[in-house]
Amino acid sequence: MTKAIAFPQYGDADVLRPVEIELPAPGPGQVRVAVRAVGVNPLDHKVRSGALDGFFPVTFPAVPGYEVSGVVEEVGPEVTGFAPGDEVFGALMGGGYAEHALLDVDRLAHKPATLSWEEAAAIPTVAETAERVLANLGVRAGETLLVHGAAGGVGTLLLQFARARGITVVGTASEANHDYLRELGAIPVTYGDGLAERVRAAAPGGVDRALDAAGQGGVLPLSIELTGGADRVLTIADIPGAEQYGVRFTGGAEGEQMYHREGLDAALALHRAGTLQLPLHRVLPLAEAAEAQRLSEYGHLRGKIVLTV
Repeated sequence: MTKAIAFPQYGDADVLRPVEIELPAPGPGQVRVAVRAVGVNPLDHKVRSGALDGFFPVTFPAVPGYEVSGVVEEVGPEVTGFAPGDEVFGALMGGGYAEHALLDVDRLAHKPATLSWEEAAAIPTVAETAERVLANLGVRAGETLLVHGAAGGVGTLLLQFARARGITVVGTASEANHDYLRELGAIPVTYGDGLAERVRAAAPGGVDRALDAAGQGGVLPLSIELTGGADRVLTIADIPGAEQYGVRFTGGAEGEQMYHREGLDAALALHRAGTLQLPLHRVLPLAEAAEAQRLSEYGHLRGKIVLTV
């Protein structure tokens, strides 16, 4: 048996509770990892609340957690390139809030010694999302991308990936995060009334594509106006708005093309170059998973929340 944090039903953060589960055995192409840290994402509380039941169905009791770092304990059949004792990090489809987790090797990478457990656990989900967003939008070098909610976990890596590829980013954020966005290579603008005029002033050549990573009301029609079409706008945070305005939504659900390997490779390339910035908003023990999800649900974070095991 191994210890985990699970929710036996949909609800608020108070439904999370400690449980004991069977120690998982790795199948073909899988490894079992002794978890050292797990990243907390908006996806965690959205799945726990039942808001994404149609996209991410779960079996109760459900263990959340979609990205971890840790040490390989056991490898399954057909696994090459990984061995017991390897320090790794990667993504999984739930099960990360636990002492042990199973990961597919195609969503796994070796952790550099210069990357902490906490930093490594904060990378996989947002790196994959950033790669998926750039691919789905088709944004290219020399173009301008507008990002709403640019100072969050996804924005933090997306801005760095975009800068490395010659893409100009205009990012919305509170005034307190403007210097932070400049450090990441973006042009900051304040959200709220008058946003369209501020974006036009920041990008006099126009905006080619737009991403909504915030889910705030009103940004989707504004983005359509600025880019010239709903097909140039993508949201990862507003399913009802996507349906209302004909904008594409991507949430990494089953059936979507995923970009785990590309995301991990891009983040590791920045780390090797010494330019990767990955601030941690809070680091909490696994026992405080409910508080971590409350903080995530409140939003307005700079960087990621991570749980240590």
